[in-house]
Amino acid sequence: MIQVGIIGGAGYTAGELIRLLLNHSETEINFVFSTSNAGNKVSKVHQDLVGSTDLMFSSEINPDVDVLFLCLGHGNSKAFLEAHTFSSSTKIIDLSNDFRLEVDKKLEDKVFVYGLPELQKEAIKKAKYIANPGCFATAIQLALLPLAQVKLIKDDIHVNAVTGATGAGTSLSKTTQFTWRDNNFSYYKPFTHQHLEEINQSVKQLQSDFNSDIIFMPNRGNFSRGIFATIYTKFEGSLEDVKAVCQEYYNDAAFTFISDEDIHLKQVVNTNKCLIHLHKHDNKLLITSIVDNLLKGASGQAIQNMNLMFGFPETEGLQLKANFF
Repeated sequence: MIQVGIIGGAGYTAGELIRLLLNHSETEINFVFSTSNAGNKVSKVHQDLVGSTDLMFSSEINPDVDVLFLCLGHGNSKAFLEAHTFSSSTKIIDLSNDFRLEVDKKLEDKVFVYGLPELQKEAIKKAKYIANPGCFATAIQLALLPLAQVKLIKDDIHVNAVTGATGAGTSLSKTTQFTWRDNNFSYYKPFTHQHLEEINQSVKQLQSDFNSDIIFMPNRGNFSRGIFATIYTKFEGSLEDVKAVCQEYYNDAAFTFISDEDIHLKQVVNTNKCLIHLHKHDNKLLITSIVDNLLKGASGQAIQNMNLMFGFPETEGLQLKANFF
């Protein structure tokens, strides 16, 4: 059993991470650090865990854990690691955006590997420090990377993606309140969402001559969790050609699947899956990609990365059933 520490234990992603780790055969949670909740039961905050654990939030940190998950707000992970020292054998998985870009991947002697298993599984297996991808970035990259691998992206890419309310975190604001979100729909950060940088980085990693625009419109949906992304671009090949490309790319993927049927969000909610559907109309290729923003888009992918880093079966602790009904 490996010993696990969690920093920033009160948010949605931390709650899902704790749930997954409690049901993982190879892990034991050593501590869940939270300054605002120290001394409280974890199940008092994450009420779905009532009866599942007697863990208490801690104000103490064990620097010798085998793996540390950082569930801190964007911009806070770097400051935390600069202020705290951990064992040279401790592996770190950061769920913020602090280390995802090439220009940000180094912190003192630490070099973070971008943790998208479908892009660089072998590098993750050898890594000591992982930058977990963003939720929108995961859904969109998994739609695009097979085409980039064979240099088939020739034009601008248009993305329209909707995320559930949990994508905004637990902090209250006007747009997270039930009375605002219910029976409502809106866009935010048009053309400028922070995940664009990591998406472009990964596409160019596979297709170095890619110089078109990724035009991204993120939306808020009136549901709790999940991301539904539609991506379209000009494409002159046949639908059969692009299906073959995607099937080949994901041939040994543990959680990403190409569906011949239309897909809908309930198929992936509460799972670590990404489902992709392809549709061709005249010279336009439409790719639909769906994930659970809290699992494949965050905590589930973090566990997937941990499994790869420690040599566990990639699917361990992640064989989850969708909330289909």
